[in-house]
Amino acid sequence: MADFQELAKIVAVIAVGQVVHAARILDQLEKNAPAISIPQLNEAACEQLTIKSGLNPEQEKAARAHRDGFLFECISWIATRQGANDRIFQKDPHISATSQGLDGLVVELEPMKAQIKTVTICEDKCTDYPRNKFRDEVMPTFTEHHGNQVRGRELLATAVDIIKSKFTNDTEALIAAQRVMELGRRRYRAALTVDATIVTPAKRAKLFKDYNGLAGIEQSQRIGATFVMSGDRRNPQEDCP
Repeated sequence: MADFQELAKIVAVIAVGQVVHAARILDQLEKNAPAISIPQLNEAACEQLTIKSGLNPEQEKAARAHRDGFLFECISWIATRQGANDRIFQKDPHISATSQGLDGLVVELEPMKAQIKTVTICEDKCTDYPRNKFRDEVMPTFTEHHGNQVRGRELLATAVDIIKSKFTNDTEALIAAQRVMELGRRRYRAALTVDATIVTPAKRAKLFKDYNGLAGIEQSQRIGATFVMSGDRRNPQEDCP
């Protein structure tokens, strides 16, 4: 999406709890505007997207990290949705900026049958220090997923939730979703914000050093994505439009 204002409108639709409508906007089935307007929801979204005045430096830093993390998760969801088809299913973005759990999950079904072809576990991180974030947060999370123990239940439950509409009952979806535990079906995608100085492939590759520590999978199953940010971020005290 090249138009910043159109992108911002879709993020706003997600922020007011209408992600299902945002999906239809991206499919060009609806106009780029909320389907419903409820003042209380609009106010809550504005509060989430605005850094309050009067915070001390540490509080402001934490508030901005939560806000920017939410925005980046929305942008990543939008980018993935634009390349999807009716066999690809995504976990919705967290509405709360402080929610824990999977940043993103993308499940692709086989073209002609209700079986999982691939599952992509996503970690989307908005940060000023992409290398540190990948090393200290993303890789430990991926390593936990790779062992299928600490995060296995969450992965299975989330996969069932996003594919169950394609099955006659939820138990059938559960049986199909067990394929997410197979490393051969697994993809990992780490998405990091970077500044305009990290522009060459060599510099970007260094951000993902030790990605091959996830043993037993091919290089093509380890995806590294970057989102180049130029200029300053939004003013912390700017009013919500």
